[in-house]
Amino acid sequence: MKFYGCDKTLLITVLLLSIFGLIIISSASVVMSYNNFGYNHYYLFHQFLYGFLPGIILLFFIQKTDYRLFKKHALFFLIITLILLLVVFIPGLGFGLKGANRWIDIAGISFQPSEFIKLTFILYLAAWLEKNKKNAKDFSNLLIPFIVVVLIIAIPLIMQPDVGTLSIIVLTAVIMYFASGTKISHIFALVAGGLAGLFLLVQIAPYRMNRFMVFMHPEIDPQGIGYQINQALLALGSGGILGLGFGRSRQKFNYLPEPIGDSIFAITGEELGIIGLFILMALFFIFALKGFKIASKAPDNFGKFVAVGITSWITFQALINMAAITSLIPLTGIPLPFISYGGSALITSLVGAGVLLSISRRGK
Repeated sequence: MKFYGCDKTLLITVLLLSIFGLIIISSASVVMSYNNFGYNHYYLFHQFLYGFLPGIILLFFIQKTDYRLFKKHALFFLIITLILLLVVFIPGLGFGLKGANRWIDIAGISFQPSEFIKLTFILYLAAWLEKNKKNAKDFSNLLIPFIVVVLIIAIPLIMQPDVGTLSIIVLTAVIMYFASGTKISHIFALVAGGLAGLFLLVQIAPYRMNRFMVFMHPEIDPQGIGYQINQALLALGSGGILGLGFGRSRQKFNYLPEPIGDSIFAITGEELGIIGLFILMALFFIFALKGFKIASKAPDNFGKFVAVGITSWITFQALINMAAITSLIPLTGIPLPFISYGGSALITSLVGAGVLLSISRRGK
């Protein structure tokens, strides 16, 4: 594979994050794999074959492709992923787990459309913002249409429900909108509207209110609604500075829910300690630094907005996951990019990194 001209530091960082994820999954998933499939490495092989391998291949081809080609087809990509978001509600194609309809199963292959729309929405929004940049400070010509576009994405995500993904998309969209040169007053209006919407969503769903209550009072119902966060904090505390050692997690033995998904950061801390977590956070910091640097050197506004969007999406999703597992914010159910189990999420993250590398090839 040839990667001449692209940002080598970003490429190495993405590869290290992906490999780090496979290594942690190989340990965190052994109990679940054996209980569900009779051997220890089902989830590791599945993540490698249906996430890492296709993702790396797509990254290789996309980083060689001129990113400006995506601008021509951005609306088409968005429409396709919007249709897929609705397909999850069709019996026989879509299916749900734990009360959420988020997956599609076609010929035995399952995937999560809400992961794909994170990237297709960024591409579409970047093309739209570039086209309308001259109206960046116009309330009626930019802010109102911007809100309408976000609401179109929000409705099917709320129906699934997948408020975690919605929050990442809204946060990314607001940052991209800010990068377009809009008025600060518009940003304040969007933030206020977003907080009001979040408050409403918390009020209408008891499980979201429970998460907020546990955040405020972690001692509430430690064997019920407070179980996951208490077990996650126990895992992090058990790891200490150096960790218990790779493969020696206790919480993965059916104590901590979602040990290969939302809670994988806790398993990492338990086995590798603060030092392991510091290395992981340093990799995400380097990713953010290089991503925003690529945005600053992009040859056009479309490349700038896309780079800002992709970097913000992956960076802030990582920060939110880490903050939730360490009880700095309420639990969100958001996976850790490149690390958590999930082929759709890993492929989309690697494709996004490929687009960033493509922009870096043509930077100033």
